[in-house]
Amino acid sequence: MRTNYCGEITKELLGEEVTVCGWVHRRRDHGGVIFLDLRDTTGIVQLVINPDAGESFKIAEDVRGEYVLKATAKVDPRPEDSANKDLNTGEIELNVKALTILNVAETPAFPLDQSSEVGEDVRLKNRALDLRRPEMQKNIRTKALLTKAIRDYLESNRFLDIETPILTKATPEGARDYLVPSRTNPGKFFALPQSPQLFKQMLMISGFDRYYQIARCFRDEDLRADRQPEFSQVDIEASFVEENDVMNFSEEMIKECFKNVLDVDLGEINKITWTEAMETYGSDKPDLRNPLKLLEVSELFSKEEFKVFSDPANDSNSRIAALVIKNGSSIGRGQIDRYTDFVKDFGAKGLAYIRVEEAKVEGLSSPILKYLSKECLEAVFSTLNLAKDDLVFFGAGKKKTVNDYMSRLMAKIGDDGELLDEGFKACWVTNFPMFEEDSNQNLTSLHHPFTSPNINNVDELNNIDPLNLASRAYDLVINGIEIGGGSIRIHDQSIQDKVFKLLGLDESEVQEKFGFFLNTLSTGCPPHGGIAFGLDRLAMIMVGANSIRDVIAFPKTQSALCLLTEAPGNVSSESLDELNISLMEE
Repeated sequence: MRTNYCGEITKELLGEEVTVCGWVHRRRDHGGVIFLDLRDTTGIVQLVINPDAGESFKIAEDVRGEYVLKATAKVDPRPEDSANKDLNTGEIELNVKALTILNVAETPAFPLDQSSEVGEDVRLKNRALDLRRPEMQKNIRTKALLTKAIRDYLESNRFLDIETPILTKATPEGARDYLVPSRTNPGKFFALPQSPQLFKQMLMISGFDRYYQIARCFRDEDLRADRQPEFSQVDIEASFVEENDVMNFSEEMIKECFKNVLDVDLGEINKITWTEAMETYGSDKPDLRNPLKLLEVSELFSKEEFKVFSDPANDSNSRIAALVIKNGSSIGRGQIDRYTDFVKDFGAKGLAYIRVEEAKVEGLSSPILKYLSKECLEAVFSTLNLAKDDLVFFGAGKKKTVNDYMSRLMAKIGDDGELLDEGFKACWVTNFPMFEEDSNQNLTSLHHPFTSPNINNVDELNNIDPLNLASRAYDLVINGIEIGGGSIRIHDQSIQDKVFKLLGLDESEVQEKFGFFLNTLSTGCPPHGGIAFGLDRLAMIMVGANSIRDVIAFPKTQSALCLLTEAPGNVSSESLDELNISLMEE
């Protein structure tokens, strides 16, 4: 039907006759000459229809936005004063000889030729129209190129693409399962997989050595801009590996993806321990583009009478973190008040600060100075290496709370002050704690219960405080966003049994939920480990989108609704009866 794509017609084709197909992006009538911008998946080309085109001109008079057209035309040079350097086709135009309307279109829900922002709910309700936008076309195509680059790397490095079940058994991995009722087994349910974790480990036990899968995963949890109830995961596992082996091939793969898809060199990727990340950045997802860092200063306030500082300074579960803003005099009192309100949303009781009006202790200015000794202020001035016009914020309290709000404050000040470096900065975060406590002070896995602790045998595990136990886990972070996480897995059944006990699982519960896996584990399991990358999240970072929904063709909203299909929806009483399900009345 066509000889060329719209966005690929350049001056090399001058004088030739071409046939193109696409959608009308924009229509303009200039004193008897009609201009149509025709758009397809490759870009836009300008059609010119003169009155002497006869029937084609009459057709062009009736054409409106998003009509589907076929045009046969001669490639002519554009007048110099109308060339468009922003388009590949900006130096040419198509002088139309024959024009055919392949299909008409109703007035679109929003104009694709305007740059004004359209509400996301309108975009998602009219997703097919939204996906025609050049920005969305580019996003989806970039994600496809990323997927190809990942497959090319893995398959050239002996990884085998193996599918794992979608209908499986519910397992506790930190988020709620989507359940599927079984018609043939009344009263029983399948679960959609949160990840292929156990299956990929069993593939290692089966001797496949290197596995990968672009896996579809499902998690019924509260959503954010970088999460969806269903998402794509690059799932990777390998046998006879240690941490550095997995990190090395993962890093090589990600670097190749950035080079092949974006022509970007990620450069050196440093390793940061979890402890260092939390102390310096307040987060295990540090954004290395931001020059701001936290400094631990608890010791400076340990002997002060000011309990707001002295209490956390003398509590091992608390900290005092200082954030120095160099040349921070432009941050006025009103902005400080706004930052104070901001951190209160994340658990802070307030936000103490000190200004440096002159480069000496006597030049400090703050409402808290009257509560602190001169010796303390001298230590603060010296330790923080303060200079004129510096501004220091202090976070004091329980470590988890302080880290949360101070890391968010760092990110906000970095954005507000345009402090972030351009481009991409990546790092590995390693040596995560094995466990953390929930609100009821019960142990939970920081990653998942199949992550190997950093010990040599089960006896070591019996003789250590679980909260002081490090794991063999690692995350890859780019621009403050975790794009992948993995670990060396437990291959010793005695250690796996002990981990389940520490998590409060009794033997019957373990057998019910994991018996099939433990039976497989006992058949001779090699040391193994792996990693999983969020494909959608990685694509989001690469295209510079603010939401993961901008790289998914048909996403859900933050409340897990599909505005396009109006899913989830009701089902008939007959269908429910067949599944032995009855609905409770509200």
